[in-house]
Amino acid sequence: MITNGVEDEEKWLAAGIAGLQQNAFYMHRALDSNNLKDALKYSAQMLSELRTSKLSPHKYYELYMRAFDELRKLEIFFREETNRGCSIVELYELVQHAGNILPRLYLLCTVGSVYIKSKEAPAKDILKDLVEMCRSIQHPLRGLFLRSYLSQVSRDKLPDIGSEYEGDADTVMDAVEFVLQNFTEMNKLWVRMQHQGHAREKEKREKERSELRDLVGKNLHVLGQIEGIDLDLYKDMVLPRVLEQVVNCKDEIAQGYLMDCIIQVFPDEYHLQTLETLLGACPQFQPSVDIKTVLARLMERLSNYAALSAEVLPEFFQVEAFAKLNSAIGKVIEAQEDMPIAGVVTLYSSLLTFSLHVHPDRLDYVDQILGACVQKLSGKGKLKDNKATKQIVALLSAPLEKYKDIDTALKLSNYPRLMENLDDSTSKEMANVLVQNILKNKTCISTAEKVEALFELMKALIRDLDEGVDDELDEDDFQEEQNSVAQLIQMLHNDDPEEMLKIICAVKKHILTGGPKRLPFTVPPLIFNSLKFVRRLHSHDENVPEEESSAMPKKFFQILNQIIEALSIVPVPELALKLYLECAEAANDSDIEPVAYEFFTQAYILYEEEISDSKAQVTAIQLIIGTLQRMHIFGVENRDTLTHKATGYSAKLLKKPDQCRAVYACSHLFWVDDQDNIKDGERVLLCLKRALRIANAAQQMSNATRGSSGSVLLFIEILNKYLYFFEKGVSQINVASVQSLIELITTEMQSENTTADPAADAFFASTLRYIQFQKDKGGAVGEKFESINS
Repeated sequence: MITNGVEDEEKWLAAGIAGLQQNAFYMHRALDSNNLKDALKYSAQMLSELRTSKLSPHKYYELYMRAFDELRKLEIFFREETNRGCSIVELYELVQHAGNILPRLYLLCTVGSVYIKSKEAPAKDILKDLVEMCRSIQHPLRGLFLRSYLSQVSRDKLPDIGSEYEGDADTVMDAVEFVLQNFTEMNKLWVRMQHQGHAREKEKREKERSELRDLVGKNLHVLGQIEGIDLDLYKDMVLPRVLEQVVNCKDEIAQGYLMDCIIQVFPDEYHLQTLETLLGACPQFQPSVDIKTVLARLMERLSNYAALSAEVLPEFFQVEAFAKLNSAIGKVIEAQEDMPIAGVVTLYSSLLTFSLHVHPDRLDYVDQILGACVQKLSGKGKLKDNKATKQIVALLSAPLEKYKDIDTALKLSNYPRLMENLDDSTSKEMANVLVQNILKNKTCISTAEKVEALFELMKALIRDLDEGVDDELDEDDFQEEQNSVAQLIQMLHNDDPEEMLKIICAVKKHILTGGPKRLPFTVPPLIFNSLKFVRRLHSHDENVPEEESSAMPKKFFQILNQIIEALSIVPVPELALKLYLECAEAANDSDIEPVAYEFFTQAYILYEEEISDSKAQVTAIQLIIGTLQRMHIFGVENRDTLTHKATGYSAKLLKKPDQCRAVYACSHLFWVDDQDNIKDGERVLLCLKRALRIANAAQQMSNATRGSSGSVLLFIEILNKYLYFFEKGVSQINVASVQSLIELITTEMQSENTTADPAADAFFASTLRYIQFQKDKGGAVGEKFESINS
């Protein structure tokens, strides 16, 4: 192709269009006056503009389309001429007198279209004549567009079965032969373009050829539209002839594109029945052909075909499609030794999709595909290629999406082996996919063996593999990951205590390798899942002898104690204390006093040795008191010991208000409604009086440091405790003690030294309204409260 720059090409195109339009004008004038001789003269001169060699394919196409529009008008004129009595045979011979070969052949094709439509001669003879005469043009660009024009004007006039141009018994063969011959010649011209011009312009020629590929591909589309092509004809003639041309052209652009065309234009069932022939051609292609994309598209089409209906699946089994595809992929990979890993994985990913659609019950096929990938990746270490790792993630995700059951993945021996080739960040991504699949499908993992296998696959989420990976991760993302793991741990369950214990031990082994950053997320769910099971176990074992019923829970509690102890490396003493108290309460529900006492002891040791922050101490004391108040299992001695410790801790808090609140909360440890043996009114009163002294001391300190006695809020809170126990019937809390406290609060609130506190005022007013409400109830309750002057 001769080019001297974009500007020159624009000038040549403009000149070509101008010449074409000028001759088209005179042609139209001749057509309007029914002057056939002048019409042919000017149309030939118009078409002579297509003889240029100066334009690129893109610009030549522009010129060709203008000529094509004019030829359509000329064709209408020829049709009208024949209707007026002009002999089509004479017209067909007349246009052959055009001076130049290219215009002559365009005119011949145009008249030939009308000739076929007239049915004065068999369509097959005219088509054969035209396709043979087009051989005269061997210039690649001009020849391609001429044959494209022939294909365009003849596509609706082929002697196909059911067509108005249908001929004798071999009519379909005639149609197929015409299209195949035109396709073969066009492909040769197209390929020849690659070998023209300087070697340095190779990329430019490849780009130009890519722009023209649809001209060649349309022939295959026309073939696909021929109704008379049944499976036998396709198998015996069409496909072998097309593949012969594809293989023999030895051109990478043509081979890749034409194979894609074959896959797209012919029916899926034909591909299935000719799979061996189609796949047999692949190893004969040029090494640079992107055969992986071709095979991937073929498998995608077959997969979609299989997904349409279960009725077609026997066809796949009959032709042994999986074995043939697997063998073809192996041969292609072997032939193309430099194929990138991403390409290999893409091929096997497509094969896996195919297998999951056609053979969903054949897990051995899935494992075989994964094993082939493992073998290809062996010795290469962790993959660094992002494209390849994404493909492996897609490959590993496919069985999960298909079966919606992690159990299936755990049965695949090559699944974990393939995951080992992923780098740490991608392993974490894949582990997330596994976890989300389990959560989405609410899969219950019910054996220790499965848990072991699953957590080995998830190791990137539950242990430190590479310091850099977690450091790069956003804190919110990290928490979201660990919360997902926590949800997963809650879904582990087995009704058999022995197996459940093994599950807990398996999880413990893995999560304890998670480091200080992960343990606060993973330990609590394991503890709570275990406690839920222990409580359920106790409810089922009510009729079993005590020694037998407590043996299994004790084993669980021993494991839980070890797990909580592991939190000391973090350290998170507040969390550990909460978990010890939760375990103590569960041991209480299971009627195992020694275990409950031991957990309380551990909680107290943590409080004394590890919790030094004053706010944390207040929270811890409230938890200790609340939990101890709910315990019913302890004997007198153990309860007294624990209660004494709790009241002692309360009195030693740093801030007086915190001391006061903790001490009056301890009063609930000595009076529990549903436990007759814990109703000690004297000690309740003692706690409340002690709280009053501390509240008074707090006021005095405020007066000394700020010049005012501060709020009376603490006194109002203590008043509410008095009223609670008074209502519960604690004899030591009488009307006089309540009345004196109300008067004390009233006096303090009226004092000039007291700081105004709207919240305290509202609280006190509400308390007084409650007293009045109880009075208004009447009966025993009303009589009890009647003596209190509010």
